[in-house]
Amino acid sequence: MAVLHSAALVGLSLANFVFVSWSAAEFVAFVSLRQIYRESRRPGAAATDPEADIRKHVEWQSVFRDKQVQQALLFNLALLTFFILQHSVMAMETVRRWTLTCFGVLQRSVYVFCTAASLQLLMHYWQPTHAAPLLWSVSKEPWVTWFPLICFIVHVIAWLIIFSIVLIFDYAELMGLKQVYYCCLALGDPMELKSQKAQRLYCHLRHPVFLEFLVILWLLPSLSLDRLLLSTAFTLYMICGHSLDQHDYHYLRSQLNKKFEIFSREESAHGHLADHNGLGESAKYQE
Repeated sequence: MAVLHSAALVGLSLANFVFVSWSAAEFVAFVSLRQIYRESRRPGAAATDPEADIRKHVEWQSVFRDKQVQQALLFNLALLTFFILQHSVMAMETVRRWTLTCFGVLQRSVYVFCTAASLQLLMHYWQPTHAAPLLWSVSKEPWVTWFPLICFIVHVIAWLIIFSIVLIFDYAELMGLKQVYYCCLALGDPMELKSQKAQRLYCHLRHPVFLEFLVILWLLPSLSLDRLLLSTAFTLYMICGHSLDQHDYHYLRSQLNKKFEIFSREESAHGHLADHNGLGESAKYQE
């Protein structure tokens, strides 16, 4: 029975890992690729479009009277509210204790699954405001060609930094895999094995990719009204969830310095080993 229980836990956690990873990939496309290239091809985004000058002079008061725009904004706001409430309420200590009682070692997996599910709802039911003009749009050559490419490169770099930071912060534990692995080996909760400073940091560091995600949200060749709502909501949410203090910063700096020292020692050891092997081979050739 114990083996079957462990196998069921591993299967559920791996299935959840696949679903969350797939949702993360879709979110990257939703918040970056789709916005960079699809919005730049909208009517009114390019300078050669004959309606561009007309759309620029559309009065915003008449736009907000448009029922289609109002319904789209209200529906998108409801989707954002649902995601923020889910992401915040389930992270509260009272709710976490309740989910831990109900789901046990799968508590973290349930949290990231619900987050991914709410993101799926947000992405699949998001309503673009095509009836409203763009708030800004790069429309002059050569920037109409080059600026989307620049945005794409910067977004790729920002996402690489985000994924690197997530890996540094123990990706397996954030996804709930490590908790199941430790449970199957009867090692306890991995969080309890961390120092008090690390536990304190994890409580405060809700969003470790603040600056990079801000760049992704706002660096775009064109900004639509629905994207303004998305970027503003996520920015305000991250500002409210960013509660690091000086103790956390000192701990982060010390941990990063330790990782750099370990990396430097490994590089140095690898270099010495390569030099030694080179000397040994040269001695053999001389013999």
